[in-house]
Amino acid sequence: MEGSAQRRAAVCAYAAMRAGAALEPYAYASPELGAMDVDIEISHSGICHSDLHLIDNDWGVSSYPLVPGHEIVGTVSRVGTAVAELREGQRVGVGWLAGACLECAQCRRGEENLCRQAQPTCVGREGGYATRIRVDSRFAVVIPDSLSSAAAAPLLCAGITVFAPLRRAALKTEAFLGVIGIGGLGHLAIQYGKAMGCRVIAFSGSAAKAAEAQRFGAERFVVTSKRGALDAEAGSCDFLLSTVPADLPWTAYLNLLKPNGSLCIVGASPGEFKVPVVALIDGQKNVGGSAVGSNAEMRAMLKFSAEHNIAPMVELFEMKDVNRALDRLRGNHLRYRAVLTNRI
Repeated sequence: MEGSAQRRAAVCAYAAMRAGAALEPYAYASPELGAMDVDIEISHSGICHSDLHLIDNDWGVSSYPLVPGHEIVGTVSRVGTAVAELREGQRVGVGWLAGACLECAQCRRGEENLCRQAQPTCVGREGGYATRIRVDSRFAVVIPDSLSSAAAAPLLCAGITVFAPLRRAALKTEAFLGVIGIGGLGHLAIQYGKAMGCRVIAFSGSAAKAAEAQRFGAERFVVTSKRGALDAEAGSCDFLLSTVPADLPWTAYLNLLKPNGSLCIVGASPGEFKVPVVALIDGQKNVGGSAVGSNAEMRAMLKFSAEHNIAPMVELFEMKDVNRALDRLRGNHLRYRAVLTNRI
């Protein structure tokens, strides 16, 4: 009887009750623990710009009440009967994915992030702005001891989002990496690029971020709002990573690439990507995108971050102050990620 009551104990959370609404206290009951599931008592939950898109239903996939949050760090409190790789008391993290089919061609190749049946952590299920979460244990990763929980949380989405495409690109030492946008994603991309041996050029419309970008590891800082700034950098980059959720003058950015260079888009830009075909043919340039990362890439990212002392710049808020944190994000006032904490 006591065990059954524990399984059905309410999870305390914060939820949007309708599109665009401020978050309110919300409680829900967890179902029975599945054989491969784990319960995680949440200590830290990062705030991602994707959470705002979900709160506002910008992508048309939200249902309400909606509990956001997909940058989650906490302690395993219960394990299912078939769980072998995790144990109670371990500190783990959960990112955008809480599950996948693990049977399709993509999953068999270790690309769970591309699975058609992938289960986002906070779409159609409650996310991490809460005291506890339940996920498939195979999508909970152990956090290295040297990473603080506050630093690790944003790495589980922002970190993997920029690390994975850079790792796949296998850029040569001294390759020129251009990072477009110095925000929650971009400031981490600079750090990863520098640690991978790249020479990093930061592109931002805000001159006020120059000193910070250089501290993160940028060799040069280009203020894109200045007339002629992009033209002056023509042919300067082997690889461009666009981290901003904004429509950009894509042809001008393709002009920054060297022959055989690549542009990778990870910022969820609105609208369509339109460039003249000749802009791709001339110089054999490539354009692609990247969606978070696989389980293996997540583990590699955390290991790399720990080894190279890579961490986000964060502002901490108590969970009860979630709306204040979201307001700072909406107003573009954060430097550079927000993390919610539970007093447990």
